[in-house]
Amino acid sequence: MNVVLSGNDLTFEQLYAVALRGESVSVVPAAIERMNASRAVVDRLVASGATAYGINTGFGKLASVRISIEQVRQLQVNLVRSHACGLGAPLSEVETRAMMLLRANALAKGLSGIRPRVVETLCQMLNAKVHPVIPSQGSVGASGDLAPLAHLAQVVIGEGRANFRGEVLSGGEAMKRAGITPIVLEAKEGLSLLNGTQGMLALLSLALREADNLVDTADVAASLSLDALRGSPGAFDARIMHARAYAGAATTARNLAHLNEGSQIRESHRAAEKDTRVQDAYSLRCTPQVHGAVRDSLAQAREMAAVELNSATDNPLVFVRDANHGDIISGGNFHGQPLAMAADQVAIAIATLGGIVERRIEQMTNPLTSMLPAFLTPEPGLNSGFMIAQVTAAALTSENKTLAAPHSVDSISTSGNQEDYVSMGMSGARRLDRMLVNLRHTIAIELLCACQGIDLLAPLQTGTLAKKAHEAVRAKSPKVIEDRPLAADIEAVSALVAEGNFAAILS
Repeated sequence: MNVVLSGNDLTFEQLYAVALRGESVSVVPAAIERMNASRAVVDRLVASGATAYGINTGFGKLASVRISIEQVRQLQVNLVRSHACGLGAPLSEVETRAMMLLRANALAKGLSGIRPRVVETLCQMLNAKVHPVIPSQGSVGASGDLAPLAHLAQVVIGEGRANFRGEVLSGGEAMKRAGITPIVLEAKEGLSLLNGTQGMLALLSLALREADNLVDTADVAASLSLDALRGSPGAFDARIMHARAYAGAATTARNLAHLNEGSQIRESHRAAEKDTRVQDAYSLRCTPQVHGAVRDSLAQAREMAAVELNSATDNPLVFVRDANHGDIISGGNFHGQPLAMAADQVAIAIATLGGIVERRIEQMTNPLTSMLPAFLTPEPGLNSGFMIAQVTAAALTSENKTLAAPHSVDSISTSGNQEDYVSMGMSGARRLDRMLVNLRHTIAIELLCACQGIDLLAPLQTGTLAKKAHEAVRAKSPKVIEDRPLAADIEAVSALVAEGNFAAILS
């Protein structure tokens, strides 16, 4: 698969193909024509001696400082070098590839006034797997992700550090070994490489993919928990969902009903006189409403990110009017507020999903609510069973609650008060991966507890599709007869979750 960039029609599927599977990248001829046209506008301005921000002026608070035509190239190099102030653990290879592709696509839109060769060089780097070492900290998400993108740009010009074939090298050496000629920056090109939201967008886009996997997996886990707790699927009736027509709730309700079709456990207590319960606890009965709200929230965040995939987030932007005329206009498309708010929405969704998952775990391990042996062990007292597995789930869930605190409402003035309202979008997106790992482990614990509960109800069987999930868990973690360390079991099932094994049951 070759992903062809136009600046206008990049999809999430293409982004994931390049970032996760290393697919190749090229640029459509029409994008090259647009870039050449906008570049001609910049060249004419430089030749005329007229003034335009970032082309022949300083940056930020220094925008009033005029730069001579002889210093224009040095201005761009100095910009890249001075902004490479990032710290902290570097972005992963997947995150770096996503960021590189997104920056190339934004520039290919043809509104940045750069030469096509800049985008073509980014594509060459992706195809040769020259991955800049990009520290993850240092962006406030206002004039784009300046520090992270500066570390990317350093390698484009043959500086900085890059990972090439498993070895961290100087940027110049990595480019040399890959047979790629570094760029000599012309007017505006350094600024165009730095000004953008592609750091936060890369992390948010990857987080959305994993979050989709986890909400589907949580539906599967909930279906097993429903049977382990001998709950009723009556609350998932399609007529109830239609009466309050949220798309996410309807999806989860259909999933739960489908997963539990053919359940012998359900049939065994449908008309049992000893079962006096009228309604299940909210963590079971309201699963469609809670999981559904998570689904709808993720969908809204995805819509915002989808706009950003094909947006020009540079400043200033170059608009071509005809073959000889164009306008260079300063604006604020680099500001990360839309993505910062989307990242907060995703964080809240992750924390919410983990919260209801943990409550179902507690319902199953608590003998006061489960109608099962205490802590899901055949010999409670002598054995502690899943007692501390629930404690671990509680710890992970509470950690995610604190991590879900909004970042987008924070701001701190930077650049001599020129950039006086910032988005904190990069930090908002950075915490999502940690939250997703916590949630993945929590869902793995629910799967283990639910399968243990179902085994304690044997010989009765769960639903036909739910049984597939039970079998997948049992292939990695046998029934707990007597106490054993469960950390390895949690990790093994969590790995299955990450691979999409449980979500695939719904497809």
